[in-house]
Amino acid sequence: MESEEEYDFEYSENEEEEGNVDLENTYYNAKALRNDQPEEAIKEFSSVVEIEEQLGCKGEWGFKAMKQKVKLFYRLGRTHYEPMMMTYQGLLSYSKEHISQNMSEKGINSILDLLSSSLDWDLLSFIYETTLTSLQESKNDRLWFKTNLKLGYLLFQTGDYGRLQKVIKELLRCCGGINGTDESDDMNIDTATFQQRGTQLQEVYALQIQLYSIQQDNKKLRELYHKALRVKSGLPHPRTLGIILECGGKMHMQEKEWGVACTSFFQAFKNYDEAGESRRLQCLQYLVLASMLEENAVDPFASQEARPYKSHPEIIAMTSLVSAFRNDNIKEFEQIMKEHRERLMADAFVRNYIDNLLRTIRTQVLTKVIKPYTKITLSYLAKELNGIAVKEVEDLLVGLILDHKIQGKIDQVQGIFVRTASGSPSSFADKTITHKSQSLRKWAECLGSLPLQISVKVSK
Repeated sequence: MESEEEYDFEYSENEEEEGNVDLENTYYNAKALRNDQPEEAIKEFSSVVEIEEQLGCKGEWGFKAMKQKVKLFYRLGRTHYEPMMMTYQGLLSYSKEHISQNMSEKGINSILDLLSSSLDWDLLSFIYETTLTSLQESKNDRLWFKTNLKLGYLLFQTGDYGRLQKVIKELLRCCGGINGTDESDDMNIDTATFQQRGTQLQEVYALQIQLYSIQQDNKKLRELYHKALRVKSGLPHPRTLGIILECGGKMHMQEKEWGVACTSFFQAFKNYDEAGESRRLQCLQYLVLASMLEENAVDPFASQEARPYKSHPEIIAMTSLVSAFRNDNIKEFEQIMKEHRERLMADAFVRNYIDNLLRTIRTQVLTKVIKPYTKITLSYLAKELNGIAVKEVEDLLVGLILDHKIQGKIDQVQGIFVRTASGSPSSFADKTITHKSQSLRKWAECLGSLPLQISVKVSK
């Protein structure tokens, strides 16, 4: 009897192995047909699922086959969307109990990444809603969070900020409360869960900060930026920190806080570099831009992290600008801007600060040129600034006087600038203020005499 039982057990094991071999062979045969015969490949992948059902052993081969079918249906176009959706629902049923959580997460993410390139919002709505419902039912909180975050980024890219706000609200609730802090009300949660919540919270903040940044809502952005930096419990991905710090740098740039912006952009660049993100190059350009606007003497490429990118094709324009800027060579500076105009203007953020950059180097050169003189013609200054208009020279001088960087006055009749000693009341700014005071005094006198004039007219 014992020998029969032993024989039966061995026979059952061999049968299962043969079944797995058939599944594997059928799957790879179908995979070989994907490029040239997609419809035949779909039939073969369907056979994999059928063999599994006959064997009564739903598992990884059936899940993989369904994943390939979904991708092929999508590739074949809109006419195949209905069977694609049905297949995807079947795939989600597998992920609830028949395969590992890791395989489920990897497969679902690969499908969502592929389908997110679609412009068909009805399809995307169905896919994401079906996925999120299924994940809630299976209590896969981790994948539910990641899928909802992925949806949030999709809504951000498509500009659907109304729906995005709702998604962010749900994500914050998932992190432990609408207030969005890493201080949990539940004192009994373990360290790992507490750390996970902090990490998730920073991921949501990174998305929300990008929303406020593109909306140019600096008040909310500043508040959220500092709140994100105060989260201590999480271990966010370097890419997440890079996003937060880059948006913080842009916020500081809008406030003309060039020095703080330099620090934020440099930290963002280091995080992007660690994560291997292509955004590191753009962030490095922003760092160079901020350092020039700050009139910083420190070379932004002096750091060990930034030095390897100094000769990169996408950075070379900024590298050349820095060199001309540091040497006060305005002719070379403007020539470089002219040669690389298309590349520089392609970035909307850099484009916003080109005028500031030109003004900065012009005032820098202007201050240097007038230093040895007590009197100098405006036409000569215009020539030294690469032939700009005399009116532009006047505006630059007025700005320098008002900022107390130089002392002097402008003689518009003779077209000269006269330097004066510090504290002299004869500066252009002081004359302007005096002129305004006299005008206000005359206006007040007129108003004071108005009741008497009315009274005389009425008596007549």
